[in-house]
Amino acid sequence: MRSTITAAALAACLAAPALAAAPPAADDAAFRALYKELVETNTDHKIGDCTTAARQIATRMKAAGFTDAELNVFVPEGLPLDGGLIATMAGSDTSKGAVMLLAHLDVVEARREDWVREPFKLIEDGGYLYARGTADDKAQAAIWADTLIRLRQAGAKPKRTLKMVLSCGEESLPRINNIRWLIEKHPEWIKADFALNEGGSGALKDDGSPLALGFQAGEKVTQNFVIEATNPGGHSSVPRPDNAIYALATALGRLAAYDFPVRFNDVTRNMFTTLAAMTPAPVGPAMARLVANPADAEANAIVSADPRFHSMLRTTCVATLLDGGHAINALPQRARATVNCRMFPSDKPDEVKAAIVAAIGDAPVTVTAIPPVNPVNPPPQLSEEVFGTAKKVAAKHWPGIPVVPTMSTGATDGRFLIQAGIPTYGVPGFFAEPETNAHGLNERISVKGLMEGRAYLFDLTKAYAGLK
Repeated sequence: MRSTITAAALAACLAAPALAAAPPAADDAAFRALYKELVETNTDHKIGDCTTAARQIATRMKAAGFTDAELNVFVPEGLPLDGGLIATMAGSDTSKGAVMLLAHLDVVEARREDWVREPFKLIEDGGYLYARGTADDKAQAAIWADTLIRLRQAGAKPKRTLKMVLSCGEESLPRINNIRWLIEKHPEWIKADFALNEGGSGALKDDGSPLALGFQAGEKVTQNFVIEATNPGGHSSVPRPDNAIYALATALGRLAAYDFPVRFNDVTRNMFTTLAAMTPAPVGPAMARLVANPADAEANAIVSADPRFHSMLRTTCVATLLDGGHAINALPQRARATVNCRMFPSDKPDEVKAAIVAAIGDAPVTVTAIPPVNPVNPPPQLSEEVFGTAKKVAAKHWPGIPVVPTMSTGATDGRFLIQAGIPTYGVPGFFAEPETNAHGLNERISVKGLMEGRAYLFDLTKAYAGLK
């Protein structure tokens, strides 16, 4: 997510259309209202309603001049709360395919008793906006909708078709994933030459100023496993050494102590090589050593002390859910844990399972993969049309700040689109802060970062669409 781009490399980029400055901030209030309504509409997978959120945005877009034919609120069969929105702004150049603007409406569950603030009420405090989904992924969803609204209100005539896809189920795959559903049921609705998605980010210096921007190309692959211990059980007044909960605890302790080996691909090798030249000792030199020799244990310890780098360098597996026992006065008959693995793209599910089994050793448990098995894709190609344009626009917004390809350690809907033949990229624009805490308590995004990201993505969209 941080890199150095030389002047020669910038000069080699594809010449993008001339870009006008973003419209003045007079329409900020309209964007804030759209964003607030979206954030305050609960879209978690338990009691939330993506369909309502999609219809709310469609209503705003229709008021801006979009026709019914340009707005498609779709609802998968039998899942009335899991709808999404496709909004199309046709381009004049039919020789080129559409650019997809992708974001997901659904969010991870947020329990009120755990949060300091109401999780589904947008609260501004100290320069930050707090609520579930403020960062993941309603900021991007609101910006894409706002971008198309502003273009329509300005009477823009794009050369290239813009196709916004706001999906549901990215965070709740076991129930429904709209992108998979669309690929299977209505591939013509989402036909595009490439897609712009979440996953890109920016890194800040200690003083809060920009250090670098990341352009995400490729991502790790999610695979879940269940580790389970079983036992005949019995009365709790007569304990026995072969306790299912203890067996599971032993297995998890061993897994927690295990580190998968360091891996590199072209994207991460480029990133760490670039970072090595920008980062002070001892981390920078350690990065260079690790790129040269992934087995360098000392360099690995220095670089992997940062959890973000640790995750980007290898497959990771972590326990996320626990379930054990059946009565307060009975020995447990069963104890299980769900383990969420984020696999480096070159690793395979069977190989990861074998590594887990080996790490656990003789603990009396079983390890089982949980369907579905997700697709493993090579990183999409970084064409000058896509990557070069993003760098050119970034140079306008953040002069002198480098843009570098990165690999996402999370998993997005991009993995399904790439498998379906639509290269998908995580665009930059937002500068990430550790305190954002997406998926965690008191999720937040800085107001400054949100508005800067909005301005950048507006200009980036215009560039891809051939608008001045």
